Amino acid sequence: MSLTKIPAAEAIARLDEFDDIIDARSEAEYALDHLPGALNWPSLNDEERRLVGTIYAQVSPFQAQKRGAALVAANIARHIEREVIDKPRTWQPLAYCWRGGKRSGSLALVLDQIGFRVSVLDGGYKAFRSAVLAALPALAARFDYRVICGPTGSGKTRLLQALAEAGAQVLDLEALASHRSSVLGMIPGQPQPTQKRFDTLVWDRLRRFEPARPVFVESESKKVGNLCVPDALMDRVRASPCLRLELPDDQRVALLMEDYDFFVKDQALFCDRLSALAELRGKAVVQEWQARVAAGGTESVVRELLLKHYDPGYAASIARNFSRYGEAKSIAPADRSPASMAELAQALLQEL
Repeated sequence: MSLTKIPAAEAIARLDEFDDIIDARSEAEYALDHLPGALNWPSLNDEERRLVGTIYAQVSPFQAQKRGAALVAANIARHIEREVIDKPRTWQPLAYCWRGGKRSGSLALVLDQIGFRVSVLDGGYKAFRSAVLAALPALAARFDYRVICGPTGSGKTRLLQALAEAGAQVLDLEALASHRSSVLGMIPGQPQPTQKRFDTLVWDRLRRFEPARPVFVESESKKVGNLCVPDALMDRVRASPCLRLELPDDQRVALLMEDYDFFVKDQALFCDRLSALAELRGKAVVQEWQARVAAGGTESVVRELLLKHYDPGYAASIARNFSRYGEAKSIAPADRSPASMAELAQALLQEL
């Protein structure tokens, strides 16, 4: 037999060695978080898992185990027929489930009997999660960061994208969090991942970087939407050198009108999101903004939001939280266009 149990710390160090990573948990468990690149081959799907749980609670554990075994066997057969028939003998997967190993162990046993070299993650996803949280502080500390600072609409995300396209190492926390990091930052139709998933995505991005090269990151707050940036990473970023990105107000307004075009197209959505500012700006002010948006004055409201709401808050926050902001070098693209951001990105990389 060639089935091997691997401790979580060893598994996360060797993830890229496996031909495939197989998550034997249900679809809902997989959606909450999973190992990077994992394929979902449920030994029990969501409905089957509920059924077996009901039998366990209302009939008996023995009856539940019999029903569960029949369902698992049928599912494994389908997975093999669909995914494994064409695999070469040299195929080496890593399988895991939640913790106890029954669901992944059943799959791994059959694959092992076929003749594949199968590894099972000892302790399952729960052990992986603990290992990731334990590894994150040291991993975050390995890198030198360059923090792109600048008020809302100055093009920080556009510059990060241009840097990534130019070959720089970029940690785009807003992209990983599916949120633009403000009260109005929720992206329609794009829900945020769970906190566990976000942690895994951050860890997975960091582990692929080279310590000898800087990592560019935006000057985020501790929360991106509903998600918390890992403390060790946040502390490290806030103590790092800063670059102050500058763009004229007219360009900033135009950039936001482009990047938040869903608000421009959907006035009702914009007005609804503005309601979240009532406590901070006052109900009368927000109602006046909403009336202007409804009358076609979205651009004027965006300008006022920038100058009266976002800019004062950002100025106070950046000076308070980023210890090296006072010594930040000013950088400025010719304009907000992708071409200008690409030119600026190239200039920054040439200075490294």
